[in-house]
Amino acid sequence: MPLIIGVRFNPAGKVYFFDPTGFEEIQVGEYVIVETARGEEVGKVVVSPRQVSGEDIVRRLKGVVRRASAVDLTQMKYYQYRERDALVRCQEKVQEHGLPMKIVRAEYNYDGSRLVFFFAAEKRIDFRKLVQDLARSFRARIELRQIGVRDEAKLLGGVGRCGRELCCSTWLTEFDPVSIKMAKLQDLPLSPMDISGVCGRLLCCLAYESDYYAEVKEKLPRLGKMIDTPHGQGRVVEINVVKETIQVELESQVTIEVTHEELSSTAQAPSQSTRRRRRGRHSKG
Repeated sequence: MPLIIGVRFNPAGKVYFFDPTGFEEIQVGEYVIVETARGEEVGKVVVSPRQVSGEDIVRRLKGVVRRASAVDLTQMKYYQYRERDALVRCQEKVQEHGLPMKIVRAEYNYDGSRLVFFFAAEKRIDFRKLVQDLARSFRARIELRQIGVRDEAKLLGGVGRCGRELCCSTWLTEFDPVSIKMAKLQDLPLSPMDISGVCGRLLCCLAYESDYYAEVKEKLPRLGKMIDTPHGQGRVVEINVVKETIQVELESQVTIEVTHEELSSTAQAPSQSTRRRRRGRHSKG
């Protein structure tokens, strides 16, 4: 079985797998230089060397070049410090060229040989002259990457309506599909202002509890249904998924709260209507 290690290049970035042949003693937390499609990069080991099934490897893994040295890490810190200045200078160049694009972030590789600018735009941009200008200015290989609104929020960070830092910029590595159906399932208001994040898209957290709500609602009676309870028959008027209880309005117009366990025990016992039918049959006999 092939041996792999997991490496992450950004704190909330995706984990990529590499072949650690020759570096089997690498531990989680160490920094390594690996070969990527964009050239050499410094990354942090987050998955220690382990064997996996060959079926889990979809393509040939690139290898570890070497452990990152103190000089490599110092160099990386230096170029990270220069990213803010590079961002400002690129924004000035964009204005000079009159391009309708928003530069979101500048990102150097560890040795400063490559500089990537992430930008947002409503349509495709012809930025060939801008790239040439930037290459002369920074004396590095320049890349411009267009990103969507969710990736923009991930790169910029911020605080969500919950009062916490954005999930996407702190720990969420991939964007899962989110639908309006999830909001309906959780009985949330369907106003876009209430269920949208800072990126303007549906809140990622709508997916966190969606499966739980679906599971609980599957075993609880639906709204409006007539059911038997330990206190008599009534109609379901409210469902509390978190507590796994329902509010039932009895025939006497009194509203009670019933748990799922109470409903289960009631279902096992004959209902009042069933007992009445049985008594009627016995009296006729």
